[in-house]
Amino acid sequence: MSTPIWKKNLSCEELNRTQAGTLGGHIGIEFIEIGDDHIRARMPVDERTFQPMGILHGGASVVLAETIGSVASFLCIEGTAKAAVGLEVNANHLRPATGGWVYGRCTPIHVGRTTHVWQIELSDEQGRRTCVSRLTMAVIDRPPQWRRPPD
Repeated sequence: MSTPIWKKNLSCEELNRTQAGTLGGHIGIEFIEIGDDHIRARMPVDERTFQPMGILHGGASVVLAETIGSVASFLCIEGTAKAAVGLEVNANHLRPATGGWVYGRCTPIHVGRTTHVWQIELSDEQGRRTCVSRLTMAVIDRPPQWRRPPD
């Protein structure tokens, strides 16, 4: 077993509560696992996340990827004086999803002092990869007007 990379010790239930009133909460993203060096979440494939042809919207996949990676960066920052914000996200959509859930697994590529880079792989309920994404986060001083997340 490896040493956890996280600086904050929050449960999936606590992370799910932080999603209330956010885009992730509105489309049903749920955190389901926090490992020593990865986070998993899932998102429903339904009327909230469909595009007009009845398949998962590519933008919804990107929202899931960026949500998981943003939370991963949040957990890697000690205290509340700093925040992580998205700098760049890319995604390759590999196969459509038409229902059920898509699952995302986020792992670190680089966790530095000023930037974090995450690999996020999405798959359907059968374990088939639907999307691969890479997210780069910038670690900045938290502006005083931003709401404070739990520590």
